Amino acid sequence: MSEFWLISAPGDKENLQALERMNTVTSKANLSRNSKFTIPDFKVGTLDSLVGLSDELGKLDAFAESLIKRMAQSVVDVMEDSEGKVQENLLANGVDLTSFVTHFEWDMAKYPAKQPLVSVVDTVAKQLAQIDSDLKSRMAAYNALKTALENLEKRSTGSLLTRSLSDIVSKEDFVLDSEYLVTLLVIVPKASYSRWQNSYESLSDMVVPRSTKLIAEDTEGGLFTVTLFRKVINDFKTKAKESKFMVREFYYDEKEIKREREEMTRLLSDKQQQYHNSCVALKKGPSTYRDHKVKGAPLGSPARLVAGQPDRESEGEGQGEGLLLRWLKVNFSEAFIAWIHIKALRVFVESVLRYGLPVNFQAVLLQPHKKSATKRLREVLNSVFRHLDEVAAASTLDASVEIPGLQLSNQDYFPYVYFHIDLGLLD
Repeated sequence: MSEFWLISAPGDKENLQALERMNTVTSKANLSRNSKFTIPDFKVGTLDSLVGLSDELGKLDAFAESLIKRMAQSVVDVMEDSEGKVQENLLANGVDLTSFVTHFEWDMAKYPAKQPLVSVVDTVAKQLAQIDSDLKSRMAAYNALKTALENLEKRSTGSLLTRSLSDIVSKEDFVLDSEYLVTLLVIVPKASYSRWQNSYESLSDMVVPRSTKLIAEDTEGGLFTVTLFRKVINDFKTKAKESKFMVREFYYDEKEIKREREEMTRLLSDKQQQYHNSCVALKKGPSTYRDHKVKGAPLGSPARLVAGQPDRESEGEGQGEGLLLRWLKVNFSEAFIAWIHIKALRVFVESVLRYGLPVNFQAVLLQPHKKSATKRLREVLNSVFRHLDEVAAASTLDASVEIPGLQLSNQDYFPYVYFHIDLGLLD
């Protein structure tokens, strides 16, 4: 399962009692796998500051979870046809998410525990806000590129009536730079090829004999050239339309055709730089998430890969990986790590508010063995720790007891500090 429960309960002097009790009650029915979740000793501050942080951390927790889900979906979008490789690229500090959570250690270098809690929370919030801002700008640029490329690709597909002709025609198909003559392109239904060949010279005066040539076909018809004098263009178009022949408005401009082809090449190259040339790197395994040098400017050209951290261009791992995919992987890792640190901060703040001072609680990470066991696991834990909140326990266990202003169900009742971690980011 990708679900974890992060809870805390008052501990003894060694902070082992809570973990031992949980291991005892959950092991009998094989309900969950439990492990100690170590949280540093933070500066508590005032009660008012803790109450304020409790509300702020709740909002930050929701924001961080939303951010990493959007980043995971962005990886899916960028990888397109390689969605099966998405999970192996959603890593935290180079390991899979489950391993990171179950072996969590507070990052003292990034979030010094000796700082006031307000400062630690502010550091995390600013980091996530920067990643969110960069994500929006990079994905907006990538989606704009995709849209432009799709529009060009649409112009190069479809019927001869609508598609671009720049990749079909050539300079040799036209009479160019003539003061009197012009070459038109006419779409003729397949069933009318013979009729066209027998009648095009007589559709108007001044049509050059034997000037028609079939240069392209689709399922419905063919694209023919015909050369005539400029002054009879309108008359020829009218007569052709009456005969069910469609003249395509097209002027051969070598510079414009070259520009369109170069634009398509550029867009394809830009898109490949974001992901498609990273297929080799994906086969190298989890370590390929680290940054490296790639030629070509990234979409949006943000100055760094990781918000608030230098670009590690000298690192050689992940050679060939696309710029946007690499940025997503590195910053997904950063955002996920920040999210689990937020969970730890919430456990600390809520435990102090609930259990009081001096700080003495034990945080425990539980991983339910199966979905069907979660209800029983909750019932067992609520029973073991009901002494922590006898009033709420009575309201849930005795339906006849009514407590004004207190309406709790078994689903809402937690006599201990409880937080949920769901790693099903793509569900």
